[in-house]
Amino acid sequence: MGFYGRILKCAVAAAVLFLAFYEQAHAVPSYARQTGVACQGCHTVFPELTPFGRSFKLNAYQIDNLPQVQGITQNKDYELLLNQVPPLSFMFQTSYTKTKTALPDSNAVPGDNAQNGQLLFPQQASLFYAGRIAPNLGAFVQITYSSDSGTFGLDNTELRYAKQVPSVADGLTYGFTMNNNPTVQDVWNSTPAWQMPFDQRTSAALVPGAATQVDGTLGGAVAGLTAYAWWKNSIYAELGLYRSAPQGFKNANQNAGPLDSTAGGTIVGWAPYWRAAYEHQWDRNSWSLGAYGLTAKITPPGQAIGSTSDRFSDVALDSQYQFIGDEHIASVQATYIKERQSLDASFALGDSENQSNDLNTLRVGGSYHFRRTYGGALGYFSTTGSSDAIRYAPAATVGFANSSPNSNGWIAELDYLPWQNVKVTLQYIAYQKFNGAKSDYDGNGRNASDNNTLYILGWLNF
Repeated sequence: MGFYGRILKCAVAAAVLFLAFYEQAHAVPSYARQTGVACQGCHTVFPELTPFGRSFKLNAYQIDNLPQVQGITQNKDYELLLNQVPPLSFMFQTSYTKTKTALPDSNAVPGDNAQNGQLLFPQQASLFYAGRIAPNLGAFVQITYSSDSGTFGLDNTELRYAKQVPSVADGLTYGFTMNNNPTVQDVWNSTPAWQMPFDQRTSAALVPGAATQVDGTLGGAVAGLTAYAWWKNSIYAELGLYRSAPQGFKNANQNAGPLDSTAGGTIVGWAPYWRAAYEHQWDRNSWSLGAYGLTAKITPPGQAIGSTSDRFSDVALDSQYQFIGDEHIASVQATYIKERQSLDASFALGDSENQSNDLNTLRVGGSYHFRRTYGGALGYFSTTGSSDAIRYAPAATVGFANSSPNSNGWIAELDYLPWQNVKVTLQYIAYQKFNGAKSDYDGNGRNASDNNTLYILGWLNF
């Protein structure tokens, strides 16, 4: 049996032992507590949403099945509507990560390597408030402890207001959402924040070094307000603005700002975001086709905000298909992002070889689960773009020896869900190209396949 065969055998054994000693959780997460509906009402296999789950989110998480604290005006309108039991829940993730080849020691001691095989306990631990706050107003608030930082911080978060207008033909829902990560408010699992099977990755292994702005680069460092409309359960449109709001920034003169040249990578003014989608549902099937995009002018680090800037324009297409049967669930998601970069500021500062570049991302993935218990997923990912010897420069393990951002590979996953709120995942990522090359991508002899990653995840929600 080869090296990875032994690792796989150990991983399966560890997963079986983990599940054998874990007692079944009798409580379910926040939304299930509020609605009285089991997790499978809103999710195929978490975190992927069903059509009902998408409608629940778009309508600001308002369905409830709990005793309420109520205040009613003389006009019989609610002026207070609170769950007697707050919709709180907790997430705990523990993981094991191993790459094909160990990384060099960070002190660059010749011949020495770092430990290969990182156990994280936890990888993440999160407290959620997820549910209704007031009539027509709901929230998804996630406070997370991350092992890589060793601190607590605000994770994916949104506040959402929604209102139904039944008198409009076949029904209209309109609303507003304030959030800290473009696409985290999206209800389809084909956009970056929640795209299956790429949404859950290890934090203990190298990842390719080039990414577009809308593909998580701005996540957690911005705040935005968007308005949306959902008509006939089919047509969706959204428009909004984002502004830099980095967490943990401390100005030399004041505790939390204002932002200045020390903030680094600050959006000049506001960055517009847009989204459009169409969904068709029939029998047990649903299919969506959409587009989304973001444009941002960003001042490079160390420069006075607005004195000079680079412009990033992201335009993307996405699609999702779902089949939800009694025993069989299958889904396919895809997105393609094209980013045009006008690097006037970076070029003038000598931080870019070209005055304009392109960066493109493609991700396609599909999954199948039997009785929401056993399943797996397979996905392909690719990043391509303009060569730039300054932006994509050589460096040990993380560099670009060929001046190219190109990376691609496959991700395969096996899932076991003994209960609806417990998930064990065995994932493998195989890189065909990493940071511009298949072999010696960093100029220090490391190959793309050296970063192939085995990832075992235990994921509990309760």
